[in-house]
Order: sequence, then structure tokens, then C-alpha cells
Amino acid sequence: MARKVFFSFKYRDVSRAMVVRKSWVTQGKETAGFIDAAGFEKVKRQGDKAIKNWIDNQLNGTSVTVVLVGEETCSSRWVKYEIEKSIEIGNGLLGIDVSKIKDLHGNTSKRCGEIPKAYSFYLWNKHDGYNNMGDWIEQAAKDAGR
Repeated sequence: MARKVFFSFKYRDVSRAMVVRKSWVTQGKETAGFIDAAGFEKVKRQGDKAIKNWIDNQLNGTSVTVVLVGEETCSSRWVKYEIEKSIEIGNGLLGIDVSKIKDLHGNTSKRCGEIPKAYSFYLWNKHDGYNNMGDWIEQAAKDAGR
């Protein structure tokens, strides 16, 4: 079954998020929730309601939300909103530590935490995310009855 997946992340981790997203897309999968910095700034200038509407629209039609956890993810009010909204609409949910994926400058970072304890959490590098993310997503969808 083809899954449309929403990727939630703090924009500071966009280069790491792109590694994960590209691995998903190269396997013929569909993503949602990606916006470039200029696009997000445009939405952000319209206020909180516009940001929530954008997120809600991106989540529409998805069955799983993947939270990419880096150094500042835990302090992001929008990631928190995306998690809450995903739970509200019944999406499967899982977290992936992206802090050890090298950014565009070759640096790694620390991880701020995980996601709510009731959901699975994986380490991209240690748990071979490239080859296993599809299985993780399917399991999250099954766990949510989707």
C-alpha cells in the first residue's frame, strides 16, 4: 500500500531531513510537509492561524507522521502542534533521531529528546533508516489502525 507521509522537523535540521526525505522518495514514496525557508517565512508573516492552516492542509491525506528529532526539535512549538494534530486525526506516529546525520558542513549535533513514549523511536544511523524506514512507517500505520 502506498503511504503519504508527513515529515515533522525543526527547520534548522532541514539538511538532515532532506537525507531522510530523499531516501523515502527514491523508493517511490510520497511525502508532505516540506517547505523551503522563503515559503515558510511567507506563511509565518501571515500569523499563527496561517501556519496552523498550512500544517493542517499538509497533514490532510497522510496516514503517518514521522518526527525527525534533532537538537532543537523539542523546543519547537510547531513540531509540538504537528504531533498533537497527528494524534488527533489518528495518524500513525514515530520518531527518528536525525542528529547524527551530517549536515551540509559535515557536522552532527545532539538530540534534544524523543517523542511521546507511547510511540516508536529509532536512530537513523544505528538502525539503518535508509533500509528500514518503510517497515517502521508500516508498523506505525498498523499500530494506529490505518
